Amino acid sequence: MKKTPKPKWIRAKLPTKREFGEIKSILRDQNLHTVCEEAFCPNRAECWESRTATFLLMGSYCTRRCKFCDVETRNPHQYLSSSEPENLADAVRKLGLKYVVLTSVTRDDLADGGAEHLSSCIRNVRQKNPGVLIEILIPDFRGNMDSLKKLVDCKPEVIGHNIETTEDLTPIVRDKKSSFKQSIDVLKNIKQLNSRILTKSSMMLGLGETDAQVLAALHHLKRVKVDIVTLGQYLQPSRKHLEVVEYLDPQKFEYWDGVAQKIGFLYVASGPLVRSSYRAGEMYVQNFLKTN
Repeated sequence: MKKTPKPKWIRAKLPTKREFGEIKSILRDQNLHTVCEEAFCPNRAECWESRTATFLLMGSYCTRRCKFCDVETRNPHQYLSSSEPENLADAVRKLGLKYVVLTSVTRDDLADGGAEHLSSCIRNVRQKNPGVLIEILIPDFRGNMDSLKKLVDCKPEVIGHNIETTEDLTPIVRDKKSSFKQSIDVLKNIKQLNSRILTKSSMMLGLGETDAQVLAALHHLKRVKVDIVTLGQYLQPSRKHLEVVEYLDPQKFEYWDGVAQKIGFLYVASGPLVRSSYRAGEMYVQNFLKTN
């Protein structure tokens, strides 16, 4: 089958400013990973030149093999870098960040899924960077409430967990250890543990989902009181990953923006190059927290 060519609105910006090299250097010096690099995010140049980066914690190997993700799958055999929490805090200070976005690989090899390590990262960032706002995108911890509570107790301003796709497509798109219900339960439990924390989730479109399936997923998110939702175009990282079924035009993303806003989410970001971590979303959260 002939591969569908990328449309003109799918264009990744090339790096032009010195800030791009500066951030890359700081990340290397602190031995840190970013999802910007590991997942080949199309917005990397734009974000790095604005001194924004999404840190990828607990290494660059994931214990799950989702069919959309380019992060390498491997068993890290319980290895964690003991210096990562401090290195992360130092990098945040050197970059002068006021809003920090953290994410992680899924670590099913660890008893708590890495919850204590992620909590340590948050505590170190706060200690060395007073007043910083923290958003963290977490794995599902296999549904372990004790692990989830460790993160909630650290009180990051935003906790995200991505459903990634519709309920019907989840078994095709995500690793078999993942499930739509488990992800929805994670988001529900965050709010039950601390209703003041903003919750966030993201979906990729263009994997063959129907409008009815997308609408159902949005209503699932709203029922568990998710505050922020982002929708973006799925892009095939390599030939071994799922192929793009459809490139949605920008008008379709505008349509879903309007639908999601009518459903009642606090903030919606919807566009071909929108990703889970999105600078416009960060600015919204900062303004929201100042006035609430």
